[in-house]
Amino acid sequence: MTQVDTAETGQGSPADARAPGDGAGAPAAGPGGTWRAGARRAARNGFRPGPWKRGPVIAALALLLGLFMLLHPKIPNGTGGLGSLAETFLPWFGVFVPVLLAGALWRRSASAVVALLLPVTVWLNLYGGLLGDKSHPGGDLTVVSHNVGADNPDPAGTARDLAAADADVLALEEITPQARGTYERELAKAYPYHAVRGTVGLWSRLPLSGTRPVDIEQDVGPLGDAKPVEARMADYRALRTTVATDQGPLAVYVAHLGSVRVNPRTGFWTDSRDRNARALGTALAAERNERVVLLGDLNGTMDDRALDGITSQLHSVQDVSGDGFGFTWPAKFPVVRIDHVLVRGVEPESSWLLPATGSDHRPVAAGISW
Repeated sequence: MTQVDTAETGQGSPADARAPGDGAGAPAAGPGGTWRAGARRAARNGFRPGPWKRGPVIAALALLLGLFMLLHPKIPNGTGGLGSLAETFLPWFGVFVPVLLAGALWRRSASAVVALLLPVTVWLNLYGGLLGDKSHPGGDLTVVSHNVGADNPDPAGTARDLAAADADVLALEEITPQARGTYERELAKAYPYHAVRGTVGLWSRLPLSGTRPVDIEQDVGPLGDAKPVEARMADYRALRTTVATDQGPLAVYVAHLGSVRVNPRTGFWTDSRDRNARALGTALAAERNERVVLLGDLNGTMDDRALDGITSQLHSVQDVSGDGFGFTWPAKFPVVRIDHVLVRGVEPESSWLLPATGSDHRPVAAGISW
């Protein structure tokens, strides 16, 4: 009876009391607690940046990348050759676009995604035309150019591989005195006509005439002037000859411009290459034959401003009728195209790479017509 009377008067036992913080206490603080929680959420959302304010660093990097590619001709060359170095590897700056895009998506940054439109547009404007296959079947003449490499361990095998390419005209650069006889012997059957001047040579199925070395100022200054004629002849790196075709004479130049070096003290050293390029450009400007083909290792890409004196007069067959970038060096994993076929007065039909040989360069081939 006592327990019943206690329950009826509302005086429950201690066991009926709720522990602080359990569910039974929530309704008492319900209206105020809900208001405060909502206020905290609103404050947090107010201070959290929206999609247009997120990723400012990624957006800035995207704009800088686009401006860098757009304004690359304005990069000073000067000491260190920074401009030429940037232009040598300019196509590869496009790989930063997917990296930045991944960062923009991870940050959910609308501003960064929009900023990426600039580098994408610039890159496509520069190199979009190289992504498709622009080659055409056929051609009146097939030409091949290959820097065979002074350290080539198998010149005989390289010569046989090149002969198997079935080109009408074959240009070789970096021929050493020790390997010259091997190339002449191995290529004699396929090519009845050939001419070698210094370290460059041309083999042809068609008659050659008027072969002469081209002075690309390989040796300058007192030391160069002091060299005997025989020594200078052995070091010639360019020649010009006339190939007799059914459509008329074709002026063919073979050239190997000076090497470039990258080192901490001098940066991108291109002095001899740049001097050679200017001299070769002068020789091409004086060429009277309207049909001209230049084959060789120019130690520079078509974007490199140092070759402007050449590229302003001749067109790259790879750019006009190739498939892709056609990188040629280094042979094991090519990242730049420094071996070229350039033409004037003839029609580029196709351009392609040949399989690697014992050289550190890939051979390049092209079809041309009249």
